[in-house]
Amino acid sequence: MSDSQWPPDEVPEQPVPSRPARRAMSPRRRGGPLVPTLVVLGALAFLATGLAEVWTEVLWYRSVNFSGVFTTTLLTRIGLGAAAFVLVGGLVWSSLYLAYRHRPFYVPQLGANESLEQYRDAIEPVRKVALFAIPGVIGALAATAASGQWRTYLAWVNQEPFGKSDPHFHKDISFFVFTVPWLQALIGVLTLALGAALAAAAFTHYIYGGLQLPGRGSSTRAAMVHVGVLAALLALVRAGSYLVDRYALATKDAPLMTGIRYTDAHAVLPTKIILAVAALIVALLFVAAIFTHSWRLPMIGVALLVVTSVVVGSVYPAIIQSVKVNPSEKSLEAPYLQKNIEATRAAYGLDKVQVQPYSAATDATAGKLRNDAATIPGIRLVDPIVVPPTFKQLQALRTYYTFPDALDIDRYQIDGKETDIVIGAREISLDGVPAAQRGWLNDHTFYTHGYGLVAAYGNQRKPGGEPVFAVGDLPPANTLGEFEPRIYFGEQSPNYSVVGANPGEAPRELDYPDSKEEEVKNTYAGTGGVPIGSVLRQAAYAVKYREVNFLLSNAVGSASKILDHRRPLERVQRVAPWLALDGNPYPAIVDKRVVWIVDGYTTSANYPYSQMENLTTATSDSTTARATSVAALRAGQVNYVRNSVKATVDAYDGTVRLYAWDEADPILKTWMKAYPGTVSKTSEISGDLMSHLRYPEDLLKIQRLVLSRYHVTRADALFSGNDNWRVPNDPAQEDRSVFQPPYYLTLKMPGQDAPSFSLTTPFMPSGDRQVLSGFLAVDADAGSQAGTKADTYGTLRLLELPRDSNVKGPGQVQNDINSSNTSSPGFSTFPLSVYLNNNRQQGSRVTLGNLLTLPVGGGLLYVQPVYVSASAESAFPLSRVTVVAFGDKLAWSDTLERALNLLFEGESGAPVEDPGTPTTPTQPQSNEEALAAALAEMKAAFEDGKKALAEGDFAAYGKAQERLQQALDTAIAAAPGGAQLDLTPSGTPSGSATSSATPSG
Repeated sequence: MSDSQWPPDEVPEQPVPSRPARRAMSPRRRGGPLVPTLVVLGALAFLATGLAEVWTEVLWYRSVNFSGVFTTTLLTRIGLGAAAFVLVGGLVWSSLYLAYRHRPFYVPQLGANESLEQYRDAIEPVRKVALFAIPGVIGALAATAASGQWRTYLAWVNQEPFGKSDPHFHKDISFFVFTVPWLQALIGVLTLALGAALAAAAFTHYIYGGLQLPGRGSSTRAAMVHVGVLAALLALVRAGSYLVDRYALATKDAPLMTGIRYTDAHAVLPTKIILAVAALIVALLFVAAIFTHSWRLPMIGVALLVVTSVVVGSVYPAIIQSVKVNPSEKSLEAPYLQKNIEATRAAYGLDKVQVQPYSAATDATAGKLRNDAATIPGIRLVDPIVVPPTFKQLQALRTYYTFPDALDIDRYQIDGKETDIVIGAREISLDGVPAAQRGWLNDHTFYTHGYGLVAAYGNQRKPGGEPVFAVGDLPPANTLGEFEPRIYFGEQSPNYSVVGANPGEAPRELDYPDSKEEEVKNTYAGTGGVPIGSVLRQAAYAVKYREVNFLLSNAVGSASKILDHRRPLERVQRVAPWLALDGNPYPAIVDKRVVWIVDGYTTSANYPYSQMENLTTATSDSTTARATSVAALRAGQVNYVRNSVKATVDAYDGTVRLYAWDEADPILKTWMKAYPGTVSKTSEISGDLMSHLRYPEDLLKIQRLVLSRYHVTRADALFSGNDNWRVPNDPAQEDRSVFQPPYYLTLKMPGQDAPSFSLTTPFMPSGDRQVLSGFLAVDADAGSQAGTKADTYGTLRLLELPRDSNVKGPGQVQNDINSSNTSSPGFSTFPLSVYLNNNRQQGSRVTLGNLLTLPVGGGLLYVQPVYVSASAESAFPLSRVTVVAFGDKLAWSDTLERALNLLFEGESGAPVEDPGTPTTPTQPQSNEEALAAALAEMKAAFEDGKKALAEGDFAAYGKAQERLQQALDTAIAAAPGGAQLDLTPSGTPSGSATSSATPSG
């Protein structure tokens, strides 16, 4: 062939390129320094951000004395990620490298090889980059996944034995909880590594002609050895996976039960052994292919393994289930259900429930409560989910102070007597700061903390329906002793605050405004926070929070500190990342400090034979649905739970302390071994702190859901499900699909010598029957002895009602309340339903409080406070009446004692120390004088309230609202039947309510 295919006379003239022109275009092709500069700047910004994030994390963990948690976690994640990167990336790189290096020197350019040549040409320009990029990307993905298994690895390497074996394999339960999850994670990484390496080897050998498809020639020996060894190793890993899967069956979840069932034991387990042997044979066939120089046998082996896994692993067990098990399921599954019952009750701490038959009486006779006289005065009439607006209106005092939307129940020694208290922290809320005053300086250096606790007696109310405060006002006046009132660390604290000042500088942090509208200020002197006096640290936080004021503001000085990660749950989670945390931390006064108490749980989803439950579902109820300050647990599916840790967070300096609470828990022991020195012993708990520790709500929510099925102890009862229970829905809420929350009450269960602080919940039969089937109470009082829990703490007492019992459940009682035609002699001539409807008219609103259930008088007593408020935005609920029910009888009045006496034929037998007084005349008179006086009082109270509201005096406004409601009740009682009261004083302010009442009957 000639050098040119053009005839000599037709060779086109080739233009001669201009060298100067090319030089002139060259700078434009290089693009100038802008792009490289931007790339460098972006890389530096990314590096600076990363370094600032890591350094500030180190500083934070050092400030709380938990540096070991950060370094252990970080090094473990880095180590696992690096190991996975090296293993996966190294195997993939070696496959690509070896396959290319041992490619055939000469590949015939015929048939398929001709098209492969085009692929080789396309790959060649990027081959060297791909040799490192592909393993790098796959290795990075594997490293990310592996580093996420740091909890699994730490638990495995530090595991402690349970000292108890599973009922099938007879291995210690720690093997299933710690070892099996790690083996599954390890098999996953090895499968990824070998699978990716095999794919890379096969692809490279094929592209470069070393690996030939059947019928297209022979493969090179290098390709046979390389692919055969990787495939054999992958088959071996698969064999190991089949063996580990046998143990995983012990926690297999199914609708009937969790754990190994008859079909699993007699069909699935044997097939796992068969499949493991088959995978081992396939591995040997791949090794043999290296010597036979043929893929025929291993391919047949792979095909047979797939067919066997389908037939033996799926079809055969399905046949056994349908042909043998289903016709005789009750008898065949009985031994396995029995194992499930025993394991479930042990894993959820239900194996020591004290069950007592209880034939509840329904006759409300005189003196019925005489034997329970010690319980009745402790009935809690203040609903912690209803009264937060009342706390806010009466005790917030300024818009930038707030309370949680669900208060907490605690108990304190007052006048030598243990008293139930409804308590909440007065925290700072930047949302309440006027918009004109918002800015970095005010948000982060002025409004830095809340001030004080507010606590009300749980069983008392004022005559107007307000709570009786044991702690309140600013500065705090209280009966609980002196304490440091500043709340620098709380549930609603700002994201971060810069505190502290140099010597001689005036305080700049707001404590509270005094009665003269002057600002009382403070300079933080606590040990908490990270010092940011140096420019380097200020720069690090400026980068972290994207805020240049750290470097520019004169409020940041050499003595400044930054307080961040301030919420109790966040602080505990950061220092104990292995814990699942209760969604409701609560404040308490401990050793003259306000501390947040957080319950921590150790959980597992690998306890053999124990029933699997979803913790989010189990811990969701009407409180979590209504209150943002209380959250459901987010631990997913588990079948083992222990309240193993009690944690505290100091509200002033942020100090976090972890105390071992269930020191026998093997999972807690494991994590204490993984993070030595982070968890203190129970013996280090002070007596003051011990007196405020309680049985956690979330734990009882989980236990009651499990107990609704597993209160039975016989396999046949569990199989039939005829005796299943359910947790009642909350009848006091419009959304009847949410569970009723458990309630803290001081009560005496049958068989107890004295009342105790308890957490209670009722049960109803599954289905549509609205009657009670059981009542559960757990002793929630940890005692007050330093370092020692009360012997009775955590005792679960279950009252089982007869299956034919017709004792009304919460839903039926609530229906009776809403439709009751019972009047209240001496308080109101109207029936209860009319009273409620009248107060639901325009201008007012009725809120039903918690419907409490108490086993007293040989039966079950229901108690519900009823709150009334105006419909104005600034109004708040006040407790107006109390409703009680026993058997088929219902009564109500303005006080609990009067309601109980009405219920029990004039004398309940249990006097109540209730300071409430009638809110309406004892003998309401329907005459013109009484009505005129009531109208005059209503107008005066309205005008006083309007004036107080304009002046921002919410305490005075609350008293005016009380007078207004009392006068309204009097007017309703005095008005002629069918009268319409339309009270609209002149000059009604914007946003105020127009009160009206329409009595009927």
